[in-house]
Amino acid sequence: MIPFLDLKTINAHYKDALLEACNRVITSGWYIHGKECEAFETAFANYCGVKHCVGVANGLDALILIIRAYKELGIMQDGDEIIVPSNTYIASILAISANQLTPILVEPDINTYLIDPTQIEQHITSRTKAILPVHLYGQTCQMDAINQIAKRYHLKVIEDSAQSHGAFFNNKRSGNLGDASGFSFYPGKNLGALGDGGAITTNDNDLAQTIRALGNYGSHKKYENLYKGTNSRLDEIQAAMLQVKLQFLDQEIAQRRVIANYYREHISNEKIIVPLVEHQDNHVWHLFVIRCTYRDELQSYLTQNGIQTLIHYPIPPHKQAAYKEWNSCSYPISETIHNTVLSLPISAHQTLEETHKIVQVLNVFNPCKKEEQ
Repeated sequence: MIPFLDLKTINAHYKDALLEACNRVITSGWYIHGKECEAFETAFANYCGVKHCVGVANGLDALILIIRAYKELGIMQDGDEIIVPSNTYIASILAISANQLTPILVEPDINTYLIDPTQIEQHITSRTKAILPVHLYGQTCQMDAINQIAKRYHLKVIEDSAQSHGAFFNNKRSGNLGDASGFSFYPGKNLGALGDGGAITTNDNDLAQTIRALGNYGSHKKYENLYKGTNSRLDEIQAAMLQVKLQFLDQEIAQRRVIANYYREHISNEKIIVPLVEHQDNHVWHLFVIRCTYRDELQSYLTQNGIQTLIHYPIPPHKQAAYKEWNSCSYPISETIHNTVLSLPISAHQTLEETHKIVQVLNVFNPCKKEEQ
């Protein structure tokens, strides 16, 4: 079986460095908010090209804390609206509603799966305070158009960069394309920890300072609490692991692009739609997502041929029980995407032989033969 993602094999390539980093933390005797976290925050801020990086517990917390900080700074308040794509993982939306703000869903471009900038303005109201573009699957959104709209209406831009570590748009990296950005270091991400982890990047000094306090029980100084905060911190061991893996991120992105380009150039089955990429630097291929009308049959067929795939994501947010108030709403483009997408295996350590086999199997897929039998 060709696995969808073999984390054991991926991390084995860095085993000695990871063990050394882990041992360094254990012998230090300091496990929260220490030198490892500080070093990673500095390294990741430099990598993204921003002034500030604040480590947090996970990617969802990163988005929640950005919005919460804007509320504490008086820029947002309960009942305000944030524009977000209707085609996304639910975390992008949960972060908004968790802060008692209203998510306003906007359909994606069917070709890129990303929020369609031409659809944003018609959803802006007097309560709109921000746009939250999601760089889904690893490809950056059309940030020039989005930032122009935000500037025109005096809105904040909050990037969901959970899947786009290292991606560029107009020579700037994801994490430095808006006012603030939330990252996830979930183990399966391109830059993945060996547990949960997340970070926020920004060039806004006040925002960074407020976020850092909010994630530390609302405290800037021990036992003095300015806010009703929470506990969301990147621990020392995960920070140390991430320092190791950050050194190899660009190298791994380059290899992902080799695999993605092979897929795009050699998948010739007319029943399969391969991803549209506007510029290679814009995509880091966290996922390689195809579309097929016969998605379920294709997934079953690939499984039978020893190829593991996943669906990102089978149910759109507006059809989830958590948002039952939206269940009767229609977002046809998002529904088409969620009903037809299938993610193929891709990682920096996937072999050419494995990739070649996947393409061969895909190219002879013919559901019509089954229907005729």
